[in-house]
Amino acid sequence: MNIGLILLLILVNGYGFFLMGEDKRRAKAHKWRISEAHLWSAAVLFGAAGSFLGMQYFRHKTKHTAFQIGMPALIVLQLLILGYVHLI
Repeated sequence: MNIGLILLLILVNGYGFFLMGEDKRRAKAHKWRISEAHLWSAAVLFGAAGSFLGMQYFRHKTKHTAFQIGMPALIVLQLLILGYVHLI
């Protein structure tokens, strides 16, 4: 796999992890929140693994069915895509 792609994946997943933590912090402080659309955007752009880890670590959005099912499904889809692209 290309080193640039690996670095990009690390950055995007780190950003997804950060967003979950930041949104949880803001929720506890009753401040302006990060939209779910923004959380999903980071996940869809190949940051689902980081977002899911952030969900678990910060215990954030873990009771939302869309996040409970959607994030793991998105991780599987992204792994399949990366596997397919790597095989070509």
